[in-house]
Amino acid sequence: MLCSIYKSSKKEGMYLYVNKKDDFSQVPDTLLEMFGKPIFVMVIKIEQRKLASVDVEKVKESLKLEGFFLQLPPPPVNLLERHKELKAKQK
Repeated sequence: MLCSIYKSSKKEGMYLYVNKKDDFSQVPDTLLEMFGKPIFVMVIKIEQRKLASVDVEKVKESLKLEGFFLQLPPPPVNLLERHKELKAKQK
């Protein structure tokens, strides 16, 4: 199964996977509006890949059922909480 991957022009770390290059017909308009202009990244053969940030099986299932998959960026690190944890470990 081939899929095309696009990065968001509005949100860093957000990616959109679609079945066919430049075919966003299955993607809801509201999602595309939030995503911004899709910037083409690559075409991959998904069966033979391990993806860094997302489960391949979830991507394949979403592509089959919905025609797209949206990869969200990881949540930001709370530096204050991290600092507190490090301080607590030092005591």
